Amino acid sequence: MRLAKAVFLDVASIYPDDLSLTPLKEVADWRWFDNFDITQDQSSGSGLYDAEIIVSNKVHLDRHFLERCNKLKLICVAATGFNNIDIDAARENHIAVCNVRSYATPSVSQHVFSLLLALNRKLLCYRDDVKNGLWSDSEFFCNYASPLSELQGKTLGIIGYGELGQAVSKIAKCFAMKVLVAKRDKHDSREGRVDLSELLSSSDVVSLHCPLTRSNVRMIAADELALMKSDAILINTARGGLVDEKALLDVLLNNEIGGAALDVLEQEPPSKDNPLIVYQSNNLIVTPHIAWASRESRQRLVDEIAKNIFAFQQGDPRNIV
Repeated sequence: MRLAKAVFLDVASIYPDDLSLTPLKEVADWRWFDNFDITQDQSSGSGLYDAEIIVSNKVHLDRHFLERCNKLKLICVAATGFNNIDIDAARENHIAVCNVRSYATPSVSQHVFSLLLALNRKLLCYRDDVKNGLWSDSEFFCNYASPLSELQGKTLGIIGYGELGQAVSKIAKCFAMKVLVAKRDKHDSREGRVDLSELLSSSDVVSLHCPLTRSNVRMIAADELALMKSDAILINTARGGLVDEKALLDVLLNNEIGGAALDVLEQEPPSKDNPLIVYQSNNLIVTPHIAWASRESRQRLVDEIAKNIFAFQQGDPRNIV
């Protein structure tokens, strides 16, 4: 049986060196690009316009491009979010679009608690104390310098209670934390949900797990940060655009919240002079959008893309968006 012609536009973005791509090779005939720049492509020499299947992680596929792909039948997004695809144009041109779901849940939820524990237990501060000789110079067997606290009994507020929010909730309960879940909007009457303002003012930790939409850009801004407890921690492993970065830096500089941990920023990759990167303090941790990126998670991503392609070819498409 002839294998469909397929193109992976940015395979380097899933860091494939420690992964098996065999599941993909079994379902299509591939052309691989590390990070293809569609805006610079002026010919069909790349093979894009002959492809029946295109896989893209973050390469933007707009209407102009899709209308030139006369043989394209399926776009597989190598992620859960699909805002890089012009969905309306794909539908109008009878191109199916599917994403990958739930592949990064263990990786992201564990990263949330890695960040939380690092801040809560002052790990960066104490690591630096050891490196700077303070433990060696201590009069006692330990070097206690910064107050420590436990997660037990503290309240975790979750904004966005889908796959990831629920996974984080389960881990929080293992730490004997209380969990609050924010209402999606003012019309949300589901039992157990609370208004955002109540969640922010009542939580010791606030963790974001919602998608970025037109309606929630910078949903955590100066007014929302002002509601948080003075020792509360904000964690964002969702999308950078959910948080007003200037407002966050202001409250960190003025010690108006206990700390923040960010795995995402509004511009990615960020500029080297981004104020949150330039800012050096133990009340802020920034990691480079790697909460999703465990080896196991990336392999699940590859496996799920292959399953999406196989299911589509069998006439039983899955994860269609």
